Amino acid sequence: MKLTEIIENSGEWLKGDGPHRNIVVSSRVRLARNLRSKPFPGWAKKAERIEVLKIVKSAVEQLPEMEDAYTENLEALSPLEKQVLVERHLISREHAAKGVGSGVVMNVNQSLSFMINEEDHLRMQAICCGLQLDKVFAMINQADSELEPMLDFAFHPQLGYLTACPSNVGTGMRASAMLHLPGLVMSDQMNKIINSVNKIGLAVRGLHGEGTEAMGNLFQVSNQTTLGEAEEEIISRLNDVIVKIIEHECNARQLLLQKKPVTLLDQIGRAYGVLSYAHSISSKEALNLLSVIKLGTDLNLFPDENRIVVDELFIETQPAHLQKGAHVQKMSADERDTLRASLIRAKLQVVPKPDIAKIATQPLGTTENDE
Repeated sequence: MKLTEIIENSGEWLKGDGPHRNIVVSSRVRLARNLRSKPFPGWAKKAERIEVLKIVKSAVEQLPEMEDAYTENLEALSPLEKQVLVERHLISREHAAKGVGSGVVMNVNQSLSFMINEEDHLRMQAICCGLQLDKVFAMINQADSELEPMLDFAFHPQLGYLTACPSNVGTGMRASAMLHLPGLVMSDQMNKIINSVNKIGLAVRGLHGEGTEAMGNLFQVSNQTTLGEAEEEIISRLNDVIVKIIEHECNARQLLLQKKPVTLLDQIGRAYGVLSYAHSISSKEALNLLSVIKLGTDLNLFPDENRIVVDELFIETQPAHLQKGAHVQKMSADERDTLRASLIRAKLQVVPKPDIAKIATQPLGTTENDE
């Protein structure tokens, strides 16, 4: 599998289906593992990193799930290609900064990806659409079990799996969900939600994880502790909290419809107008306006069959995807803004104007795929 095939095809987590897909964009579980008797990547010499890369990549490539996988050493990728993988949430920003001795392996539908020699020797993740934490944990747990006989993971009988960062010691697991929460943001309730979530040992982060901004009303909610709690308990606790946040988001949208319908419709109409006719638009503005269009789709103002067009624009309008799609290694910010606006105008031609007559009148929060 080639990188161009990944870029030309949306991952299953973006175009797939799943419970609460209107609000939960994706569910993800990541496991951190290290080889016994090998220095952590941050302390390893170049030759040791290369040796670990060879050992781990060979094992990962043998997994049945990785047939026809995309596999590459990071030094073979250009900065632009690495950034494309970051924007797809297939590798981390920290991994993209690595060079010799680091690698990546991912399956055909982009639901399983393996970062080699990031902060740990191996970070593996499963990701899929909607609220399906149990499913993605089962996927990554199976991969972990298949790798155990091939790789001698560092494990302490009292502490659990040993990791480069102390906060990951124990299960080595981070479970998260990417939530689209425009209702809570518009009704000024998001800070209250973040404070409540933090108090129970969970974290709320931006679009690309720790230290990033929550553009497009997209938030990652994840566990913070990995020690003293079984994986299934963490998953269950996180799932319960996310269900509660979904309820709050639905209530916030309902209240906006009841109490501020003109304001809400005005924002959706303005977002459609700007995106349909702008000739220059920044990444941040595009994401925020696409978020409003996505909300309009949830409220039945746009046909549901156009949902994937909007969802794909969230990815396709990001800087590296724009440049890679145009086959240009380097663009100025102004050139990207012009190209972004052109791409959005072209894509939105298939999306009709918002139809106020079809606005959702029933209680929000359920779809035909919700459980």
